[in-house]
Amino acid sequence: MVRAEDTPRRHPTLDEVAERAGVSRSVASRALNNAPHVSPAKRQAVERAVRELGYVPNPTARALATRQTGAAALVISGEDPSIFADPFFAQVIVGASAALEEADLHLMLCLAASDRGRKRVEELLRSRGADGVMLMALREDDPLARTAEEAEMPVVFGGRPVGPAPRWYVDVDNVGGAREATEYLVSRGRTRVAAICGRLDTEAGRARYRGYRDAMLAAGLHPFPPQEGDFTESSGAAAMAALLADHPDLDGVFAANDNMGAGALRALREAGRVVPADVAVVGFDDLAVARIADPPLTTVHQPITALGREMARMLVALVNGQDPTPLILPTRLVVRSSA
Repeated sequence: MVRAEDTPRRHPTLDEVAERAGVSRSVASRALNNAPHVSPAKRQAVERAVRELGYVPNPTARALATRQTGAAALVISGEDPSIFADPFFAQVIVGASAALEEADLHLMLCLAASDRGRKRVEELLRSRGADGVMLMALREDDPLARTAEEAEMPVVFGGRPVGPAPRWYVDVDNVGGAREATEYLVSRGRTRVAAICGRLDTEAGRARYRGYRDAMLAAGLHPFPPQEGDFTESSGAAAMAALLADHPDLDGVFAANDNMGAGALRALREAGRVVPADVAVVGFDDLAVARIADPPLTTVHQPITALGREMARMLVALVNGQDPTPLILPTRLVVRSSA
């Protein structure tokens, strides 16, 4: 007969401590190791849970945990500091910051397109100056992608880079959203639909053109060659002017983001074209500029704040030793007056 006192007692885990304390696993780990950036209330809750459960830290886990910095970096491959004021990236930052705050991690913002910026990020990755990194806006052959592969810390990509998909990323359904936008234009009787693409050295630019092209071919229509922009309003206006010069009889335009869509509306107005009577326009993103455009821009809504939030949640999961799967967020069409 086996007595109760003879049964080996299972040791409580760090996850159980975190659950008892009402905090995340990473917060519990940092509290146990006297790491910075843990509020007094949460530190006390963890200490109380440890006493109640009789938790004894694992020496190996403790050694790893003491390497944590209490911060996560959002790295954007752009040189201009005003990029952080772009409504798209501003919403990403809001989502990421909220999710990191739940895990008691601070958000670091880094620009990395110049040689100097890349060196700073490479040093951050080599020195483990953060618990993890989120990378965004990478272009084809960006050296940061290779640096990330070699990094000894978790790296999550916001949007897939050109080429093989990384192990951990959060993206939106760029192909499906662009396809739906183009299908809507065709359903409104538009047969000569052009595309103002984003940068074709980015996966988002290529994927949105693929969605446009697929919809045109499926409808038995001839896709226009890509008219490339750089996701800015001015590039959208320039691309629209070029399209009108080459194809004066076009009757529809898919713009790969709302900034370029707003630029297209301006160029059409300056050319004396009436929207949507002469030319219907659909954008992508559902930014504030789409709502205040003249006329208000029909567009593809993507959950930008959720993109930042899910990137950060995936990174926190990696910091906590989990192995999350990549995530694709859905899009939906928002119909307004431009199409």
